[in-house]
Amino acid sequence: MSWIALAFGAALSWGMYGASLHRGQLALGSPMRALLCVGAAYFLIGVLVPVGVLSSQGELRNFNATGTTTATIAGALGAIGAVFIIFAFRNGGSPTYVMPIVFGVAPLVNVLTTMIMHPQKSSVNPLLYLGFLLTAAGAGMVLYFRPQS
Repeated sequence: MSWIALAFGAALSWGMYGASLHRGQLALGSPMRALLCVGAAYFLIGVLVPVGVLSSQGELRNFNATGTTTATIAGALGAIGAVFIIFAFRNGGSPTYVMPIVFGVAPLVNVLTTMIMHPQKSSVNPLLYLGFLLTAAGAGMVLYFRPQS
């Protein structure tokens, strides 16, 4: 499968994440119950699947400290993001507001973080900064012109 199809699969999954999480949190009556369910899903999918695949390929060994530490920090950042979203909902935010902020700002943070962690070999195209402005404007327009619920 091509990387672009997989990227769209992630976008589809994460695009449905906020609304589904909010509905689950309301139905459970507790953001911590919702977070526990998210954690269980992360465990089932994020731990059992790779253990099964790596075991079947004989690759469940040879982890190095740098890769393990960095990947664990990345996982923690994902989980911390889920906690922030849950508490945003708990404190009155709705998916209509919260998720456009998350998905509008996240690409900007991603590009800046990537530029720091993987320095570019040539100068940055000035249109990148226009892209930052357009991304922020787009998120603002989504928030402003959101459907009323």
